[in-house]
Amino acid sequence: MTKGYFTLVLHAHLPYIHHPDFEEFMEEKWLFEAISETYIPLLRAFKRLENDQIPFAITMSITPPLMEMLDSQSLQEKYKRHLQALIDLSAKEIEKTREENPKKHKMAKYYHEDFKDLLRIFRDEYDSKILNGFKHFYESGNLEIITCNATHGFLPLMDRYPNAVRAQVKTGKQTYKKHIGENPKGIWLAECGYTAGLDKYLAEEDIRYFFVDSHGIWYADTPPRYGVYRPLITENGVFVFGRDPESSEQVWSAESGYPGDFRYREFYRDVGFDREQEYIKDYLDSCGVRSNTGIKYYKVTGKGVDLGKKEFYDIDEAMEAARAHGNDFAHKKAAQVAHLYDVFDGVEPIIVAPFDAELYGHWWFEGPAFIEHFFRALNHMEAIEPITPPNFIENKLKSVQIDTPGDSTWGANGYNEVWLNGSNDWIYKHLDHLIEKMGELANLYKDTEDELKIRALNQAARELLLAQSSDWAFIMTTGTTVEYASNRTKQHVDRFLKLYNEITNDTINKEDLEKVEWLDPIFKDIDYKVYCTQ
Repeated sequence: MTKGYFTLVLHAHLPYIHHPDFEEFMEEKWLFEAISETYIPLLRAFKRLENDQIPFAITMSITPPLMEMLDSQSLQEKYKRHLQALIDLSAKEIEKTREENPKKHKMAKYYHEDFKDLLRIFRDEYDSKILNGFKHFYESGNLEIITCNATHGFLPLMDRYPNAVRAQVKTGKQTYKKHIGENPKGIWLAECGYTAGLDKYLAEEDIRYFFVDSHGIWYADTPPRYGVYRPLITENGVFVFGRDPESSEQVWSAESGYPGDFRYREFYRDVGFDREQEYIKDYLDSCGVRSNTGIKYYKVTGKGVDLGKKEFYDIDEAMEAARAHGNDFAHKKAAQVAHLYDVFDGVEPIIVAPFDAELYGHWWFEGPAFIEHFFRALNHMEAIEPITPPNFIENKLKSVQIDTPGDSTWGANGYNEVWLNGSNDWIYKHLDHLIEKMGELANLYKDTEDELKIRALNQAARELLLAQSSDWAFIMTTGTTVEYASNRTKQHVDRFLKLYNEITNDTINKEDLEKVEWLDPIFKDIDYKVYCTQ
């Protein structure tokens, strides 16, 4: 007897990074790492489940910038060159590790075969378009793909500008339809950021559901009867699902989460940093900056163990851990729904467990195997059933509480401070200024038939959206590649202001416009009139 349901939500997102004017660019490797370490490994796991006729249900947000990058022929070609370089490096590693350590040698051979298989899958199986792989599982009913607002802009800090919020939501919907072929049913609001009233914009686009962090449900206007374990519906008719804190703790807790197990691969030891410069130089970027290659020989070993004292990794031992942890998580989820079913007097709960997709594979190398074993174990349990939100809404939901979620994000401390603090607050006066100017342009030229002016207006809209990416503020807070994030913000602001001056003064430089269209070609079908305020 089914006593409850489980929804795994994977949020797949990267900021739009595309530098066609460079043969290689360090930050483009973020995409390449995600393809190699998360997206293709997930597709492999999905395919093994499908081949063995194991039912699974996963919800995955693939954001508009990520869809646009995965569809870019330029980035596809760069990725294939990137893989070929790793194939060559891993071949060198096979020889170098032969006399170093048997476990290192075993992994060198593993990586060499894995990189070759990644290239085969990407180039031959999916014709360089791995979105087709995800679409296959969407069409089979195992994968619910949802959208996100256009450039992952942080909507709670735009709520003073309805046209800016509408532009983010509408463009996200249009990009989804362009790549998936139909309209999205659900959306992941960037950074899980919600403030009262945002659901109105989702309802306008016929988006049926979204997600909030736990406290968004707990601190709803009216205390919810079932906490985060049943969806609410807003006054605008949009369903809202809350994150289960217990699942998050079990998987991603720094103290007790599965990825911290001593047998798993250590992320922070990589030959890109361990090998001598002369040996590794041909596999670094053009500036010789060291970076991760994905070739890693060490395991977590234990909490607090210094990087220099890590022990050698054994992939067979790690995969056995992933199997055991997948089984353990399935048993815990079954026990959780059985307990909640009794507490709720026979009302079936739904456990919603959202994570960054890149946790599985990129940060936690064995994560895709964990997901696979979790669904294999779940298949033998009667109490719990995997489900997607639309399936739950349409087939399992007999009654629902009308409520307004509380303001919330899934960032540190639960609110807005990750995206608004002393390290990044300077950006918002510029973003607000651009929103106001874009609304002015859209209203002033909404009836223009001047083709060059329309192109410039559309490009101005792109530059505004790109400047609004929440990733730049996030990076400034975390202190990783701050110079790049700051430069990207300033670059898009400068390009917008140049376009604004040329449009309003009828001095559009066609050659300059063509160049910036080439540099920032995201959202080719955008219509600047989405910013009209009247």
